Amino acid sequence: MPAPSAAAFAALARSSPGRWSTLRFTQQRRLRGETRELRAWLHRPDLLRVETVDGALLQVVRERPNRRPDGLAFDAPMFQDYHWVAMLDPVELSDGLVVDSVADVEHAGRRAWEAVVATTTRYEPRCGCCPLLRSLEVDVREYGPRSEHVLDVYPDGYRVRVDVGTAVCVLTEELGGLTPGVGHELQIEAVDEPMDDALFRQPQRGLFRRL
Repeated sequence: MPAPSAAAFAALARSSPGRWSTLRFTQQRRLRGETRELRAWLHRPDLLRVETVDGALLQVVRERPNRRPDGLAFDAPMFQDYHWVAMLDPVELSDGLVVDSVADVEHAGRRAWEAVVATTTRYEPRCGCCPLLRSLEVDVREYGPRSEHVLDVYPDGYRVRVDVGTAVCVLTEELGGLTPGVGHELQIEAVDEPMDDALFRQPQRGLFRRL
């Protein structure tokens, strides 16, 4: 693995599809006004189980996923929105950013690369309504310049971390703006461990819990 640099960070962000087949992790997503915590088991290309951190089942996914736009690999199964997919395969962090202060850090006991970044007009998220990094340009393209979704003030930048072993985006954090600290944090518990198919069996109706 090369020393951390802006170019190496971009290359790492593109490399998730070939780096792992199964992943077990917890995720904390800090939204505007609330925090959500989840635990997930994911088996590429088509199996996903999501629970609350106290063990209540939220969703099991067993379906053929969509190919990435570049056709190189399948997207991981989606939970709720494309932010989930982008977090697991953060190719959108490989272009359209001003990358500063790349550093080798530890995240939840694993090696990660951390960068302070700012979006440019070339930043292209997987989905405009749920990007890893929110920006004025993306919101205007997605909603129009007069939409209520366009903010008066946007973050000055973002702190992001990408796990070196898996190329999963394990942290985003808004810097400055009206909601500093908003973002997500993911803690990887296991990579490429065997997963029993029973984890991904659809339960009987009524056993899911709404988030």
